[in-house]
Amino acid sequence: MDLRHQGRHSHSRSHRARTALAAVLLGAAALAGCVPIQPVATGVTHVDDLGTPVGNQPVQRGGHLVMGLSAEPDRLDPTTSTSLYTRYVMSSICEKLYDLDAAGTVVPQLAAGLPTVSPDGLTVSFGVRTGARFADGTPLDAAAVRTSLQRHLTLKGSARRTEMGPLASIDAPDDGHVVLHFKQPFAPITAALADRAGMIMSPAALAAEGANFGDHPVCVGPFKYTGRVAQTSIDMVRDPLYYGADQVHLDAITYRIMPDTVARAANLRSGDVQVADSISPQDVDALAKDRHLHVLQTSSLGYWGVTINIGNTDGTGTPPKPIDTPLARDPRVRQAFADAIDRKTLVATVFNNWFEPACSPIGPGTPYASPASNACPPYDPARSRVLLAEAGVPVPLKVSMQVTNTQDQLRYAQALQASVAEGGFDLTIVPVEYATLLDVQKHGTFELLLLGWSGRIDPYGNTSAFLASRATQNYSGYSSPELDALFTEASRSTDTAQRAQLYGRAIQVIQRDNPIVYTYRLRSLTVHSAQLTGVEVYSDGVVRLARAAFRADSPAEPEG
Repeated sequence: MDLRHQGRHSHSRSHRARTALAAVLLGAAALAGCVPIQPVATGVTHVDDLGTPVGNQPVQRGGHLVMGLSAEPDRLDPTTSTSLYTRYVMSSICEKLYDLDAAGTVVPQLAAGLPTVSPDGLTVSFGVRTGARFADGTPLDAAAVRTSLQRHLTLKGSARRTEMGPLASIDAPDDGHVVLHFKQPFAPITAALADRAGMIMSPAALAAEGANFGDHPVCVGPFKYTGRVAQTSIDMVRDPLYYGADQVHLDAITYRIMPDTVARAANLRSGDVQVADSISPQDVDALAKDRHLHVLQTSSLGYWGVTINIGNTDGTGTPPKPIDTPLARDPRVRQAFADAIDRKTLVATVFNNWFEPACSPIGPGTPYASPASNACPPYDPARSRVLLAEAGVPVPLKVSMQVTNTQDQLRYAQALQASVAEGGFDLTIVPVEYATLLDVQKHGTFELLLLGWSGRIDPYGNTSAFLASRATQNYSGYSSPELDALFTEASRSTDTAQRAQLYGRAIQVIQRDNPIVYTYRLRSLTVHSAQLTGVEVYSDGVVRLARAAFRADSPAEPEG
């Protein structure tokens, strides 16, 4: 198969490398027993379908929905969680101060309205929804909000600390209002409170469970947690205390852990599950033709990339220390690795053009995109070999990459392996469970790591949390005073154009040092039974089930 029609590189050496790579990718797929790599399509366009709210549709009252979940969530603790799949589960049981709507606009959820910011930007105030109760009956008030926010800020191991910015103190002057005091202006705070940093936990449950809250989470939500069987399922039932109980139609939801893409597709067809996330591009076209199923799809705010361990020896949040590997100590070697990734060909062949190449953590369609953030270094394996020679390292350079042991990610890793081989790298693939990979990145026990981030509406959540010095999710152990200064300046500004320009400069620094090599941006592909309505997926990647319902003419219990 010849992939030359996908596009011509200005240098004939890269053209020859891309043609050779295509042949290698076909061989890798055959040897691995994978689904065959597909011919490269051109002119492919995809139209977003975020789902439809129930609205005035006739629906049943009750029913038990089962979702096939593509990975095991980490602990159900908003303060420490770093898993997208935990966000799925928590969206049904643990509401936030703010949420996103289908257009990506921040809207109040447990807050009474959007925040008020003082002229100097140092004080942010908001009201708290009245009449809401946690699932244990505890009233929601400003003191409860303060308790959760303080925990996010100070708990050892918190993944939220960086997200909350330079927060100095939190006040609850009365039952209905919260005031945040900052050391310097911090524009991303509202976006942060529309994600896990804004999840509010029952103060009674926190007092009783402490650090073990995630084993028995109690929040304000349409459903309440009832139990979990590790690597099998998570269960919840409708919460009669929920302030919007009249908008909740289902009796119960079960999240059934199903990492195998083929199994998820088969269970959808059989009716054993009614919703499944992260549908493989290898399966989605066939599922879309099934009249009993409906495909939801949306572009993503996030990215997938290869994190390179530069200085994470003692775990995230600790001072970085030198690591004596060519990749860690020499930016030329990291640049060589980045130059050896043929992003366009990999996405086209492995993912059937459902996904798109990415070279930046900032989505090209967002208000914060700029020419600098959209710039993508060319595929140039010949330059990779020159850089490796300049760095004085042996070729092929042996490197090791850990990756989740799912079919799509192993398929991509094998294709990436073939791509970087053209640039002088001998890449060993180490498959691990998703939950294990989350621990691996926190503890720094990796050389290279392939993993994704679901994305946030404010670029601070896609950049600073991972790359600011000693940030809570700085898995690379990277530190750059230059980049820190750009992140700080961008976070202080409320001018979108100025922030876009600053983040563009930040991307240039990231692409120079390459602590993370961005590879592709996926589309969220979710499939649900045509018997359901009200399932929604927005650009933040979260599958929202809380207000889903079985249609009036459908059976309310799973078939099969």
